Amino acid sequence: MVKKLLHTRYRVNDLEKTAAFYKEVLGLEEIKRHKSPRGSELVFFKTPNSDELIEICSFPASGPVTMCQDLTHLAFEVEDIEAFARHAEAKGYPLSDGPTESSSGRFAFIDAPEGYEIELIEYRQ
Repeated sequence: MVKKLLHTRYRVNDLEKTAAFYKEVLGLEEIKRHKSPRGSELVFFKTPNSDELIEICSFPASGPVTMCQDLTHLAFEVEDIEAFARHAEAKGYPLSDGPTESSSGRFAFIDAPEGYEIELIEYRQ
């Protein structure tokens, strides 16, 4: 049996552009980089208040990454969705959907480099 979730991996074509997005737009902390035994370039990010990591991987030997719409996404809680939207847009990443009201608050989406969706959730106080 498993003990706990350690990380989620996303493979990308442009490792540096994606790493910059996770640091500069989402504000995540890059905690380590290394090359795997098979040659993958890996960057790990920590999210505040979470134990699980996000692993961004570049492995050109397995071919180009192509994303189909609405396949997967990461969801992050934000304090103020409007303030985050202004910050993300100033960095070149406008909201792709929302904000939308829900029973628990509001949510919206932005598209990360390579087409991965990021969901932003602002819970009602």
